[in-house]
Amino acid sequence: MGLAMPELVRMEGIDKHFPGVHALKSVSFDLRAGEVHALMGENGAGKSTLMKCLSGVYQPDGGRILIDGAEVSLPSPKAAQDLGIGIIHQELALMADLNVAQNIWIGREPRLTFGRIDERRQNADAAAIFQGMNVAMDPRAPVSSLTIARQQMVEIAKALSYRSRVLIMDEPTAALNDSEIAELFTIIRKLRAEGVGIIYISHKMDEIKRISDRVTVMRDGAYVGTVEAAETPISRIISMMVGRELSDETVTVPDLSAAETALEVRHLSRGRELKDISFALKKGEVLGFAGLMGAGRTELARAIFGAEPPDHGEIIVHGQHVTIRTPSDAVAAGIGYLSEDRKHYGLALGMDVRANIALASMERYTDRLGRIDEPRLRDIARDYIASLKIRTPHDRQEVRLLSGGNQQKVVIAKWLLRDCDILIFDEPTRGIDVGAKAEIYRLLGDLAAEGKAIIVISSELPEILRLSHRIAVMCEGRLTGILPGGAGQEEIMALATEREGMTVQ
Repeated sequence: MGLAMPELVRMEGIDKHFPGVHALKSVSFDLRAGEVHALMGENGAGKSTLMKCLSGVYQPDGGRILIDGAEVSLPSPKAAQDLGIGIIHQELALMADLNVAQNIWIGREPRLTFGRIDERRQNADAAAIFQGMNVAMDPRAPVSSLTIARQQMVEIAKALSYRSRVLIMDEPTAALNDSEIAELFTIIRKLRAEGVGIIYISHKMDEIKRISDRVTVMRDGAYVGTVEAAETPISRIISMMVGRELSDETVTVPDLSAAETALEVRHLSRGRELKDISFALKKGEVLGFAGLMGAGRTELARAIFGAEPPDHGEIIVHGQHVTIRTPSDAVAAGIGYLSEDRKHYGLALGMDVRANIALASMERYTDRLGRIDEPRLRDIARDYIASLKIRTPHDRQEVRLLSGGNQQKVVIAKWLLRDCDILIFDEPTRGIDVGAKAEIYRLLGDLAAEGKAIIVISSELPEILRLSHRIAVMCEGRLTGILPGGAGQEEIMALATEREGMTVQ
């Protein structure tokens, strides 16, 4: 992409303060027509705050914003939309009970005589947008019937319905599989060819190299630099993000031949989701679970934890058969589960860090009259904040205000306080920046070294290979094989797709 492309957006010296936090420190950013400009940085670097200033959610305390070379004021999201700025948030904001067209035109419906909605025109206008995107979509389909990937397409169509020339995409592939990502990238390239400027926020380095033209990096609320994506090694971008080099070390597999078996699963089945699964997990071991989307890994974790009890099978903890029909049964057996959706199933977002750490152990800090021992709870919470390096101003900070990596550490603290010695981590680094990922990796290694038995489920093969002492592979609800930690990606994918001729250990 040449330098002759016209400039759509220029942000100069953007400053933003919140109580006790200098969120943006004289940040600059620009976007050209017909480019994908990646915005990167660790969680808490200020990316979302900067984009909220551009989309009218926040008003900056200093600096200026120019659109097509003219300085503008963006007092509201509508003002930004009127100037052609659209944003697609990581957490989609569609109304599940309405259909596709109704979601696109909500509040702007075409009207007939006496104010009735012109549904025929509404559907036709929605269909025209999808046709321009080269996407086959029924405007009358209920949003609740769509996959996350298809809902993403509806969000893009909604943004384009405002004639957006600037499109902000925040972690757009977080919940998509490889084929869905390819479909999304096809649409992005088409929009780019039509002159739309796209700001792309992602933590996935391979995506940045595949789809972006330039990369701007932020750190601690400040601008670090802008580089050409094609010419800049990933290691350099990571170094810019974290301010240091990160090692890409592989796991050292300890000798666990004499270790006690912490968890054994025998012939576990549930409907069509899980089919006769058996495996064992030793103390001090990290057992990775790999597989394609829909392989049944999360369903297996939820079955072991009692969130979706199995129809058949046995679960043995430290040599003792246990009956797990509810999460409470699992916790009583010493099993903790860190869900892939920590915001819905792992945290109480409106409560503070201290309360979240104590969520699974509150009875220990409550007397018979229901009074909470706040001083003791405070001391325990501060100990975990210090030992896990949770970045928070204080233990009374609402957990929703923490970055993704620090929220994950709060969930880990919750289960460590409960003294769970079997921990299941489901997508432990989803939505977490590269620096926080390295901290989570080190923490998992430390927990295993202390004798915790750990299951890690991840859709990122490099992560599985880096963390796991052994790798269990699933396909369509079945355990197709268990490989040693040093296995290659081709071996894993062969089992994940059930190709024949592989040796299973």
